[in-house]
Amino acid sequence: MTPSQITYLIFGVVLVLAITFDLGLLSKKGTVITIRKALYQTIFWVCLALAFFVFLWFENGHKMALEYFSAYLMEWSLSIDNIFVFILIFSFFGVKEKHYARVLIIGILLAIFFRVIFITVGIVLVNEFHWLLYVFGGILIFTGIRMFITKEGGQEDLDTNRVYKFLKRIVPITAEDGNGRFTIIKDGKKFYTSIFVVVILLATTDIVFAVDSIPAVFGITQNKQVIYTSNIFAVLGLRSLFFLLHGAVNKFGYLQQGIAVVLVFIGLKMLAEMFEIRISVLVSLSVIVVCITFSIIYSVIKQKNINPSQQ
Repeated sequence: MTPSQITYLIFGVVLVLAITFDLGLLSKKGTVITIRKALYQTIFWVCLALAFFVFLWFENGHKMALEYFSAYLMEWSLSIDNIFVFILIFSFFGVKEKHYARVLIIGILLAIFFRVIFITVGIVLVNEFHWLLYVFGGILIFTGIRMFITKEGGQEDLDTNRVYKFLKRIVPITAEDGNGRFTIIKDGKKFYTSIFVVVILLATTDIVFAVDSIPAVFGITQNKQVIYTSNIFAVLGLRSLFFLLHGAVNKFGYLQQGIAVVLVFIGLKMLAEMFEIRISVLVSLSVIVVCITFSIIYSVIKQKNINPSQQ
């Protein structure tokens, strides 16, 4: 087997075993995930991603491993912004805590399916039209600047959400959750429950975020193995991060600005290649780590200054 085939095989086996372990042993249907359990699950997924980093280092060399780690960290930080929108959706539809775990895993698995399609199309297009990387760079710079100057981005009114409005037009929807089911029968007619709507919104919300995150990964590497694996590992950790951050939505107020700076940097890095200026993956990794870490620390400090009683 080639190194590429071995990498895909190991990744596939680890993925199946991890999902089975996470669903079968860590998350039973109908149980409420505590902060402690969410912390254990988050550590589990992060350690798994780091273990794959070590495997790549020994199997394919340090360059590919560092590209993977940079891409994973980029996706992971963008996922935190994604989670805040997930929390908004759950709150809007009044989803009960006992349904959180099941709804999240279904939504996330759908998100992975759509991301694989997006990435595959992106790889084909970039291989055929290399100049698209410069377009991606421009998009990232624009998105980063807009994100930096926008206050509390992503807090949209779900009543005006296009996907939600479209669903209401094409299928009969009820406000009931059907005790976790997707459909219920009322007066002999099938209705789709709020749980069904939430799952669809979670998947489509991730697609919207993928429009920014996938070009950002292309700015770090064009290696398709790295793009696929880093994306999937980051998305699989979304569920545990959701429970970990559920009560801390307002504690990372400046994370958005940190992510914005990273997006602008990666966009500039992509455009710099037009002039044969190449920035090493180690520099990219350093910028990502510094920006995300500083924005989180600064957010926590500012929050303590606002609420001194919490000290």
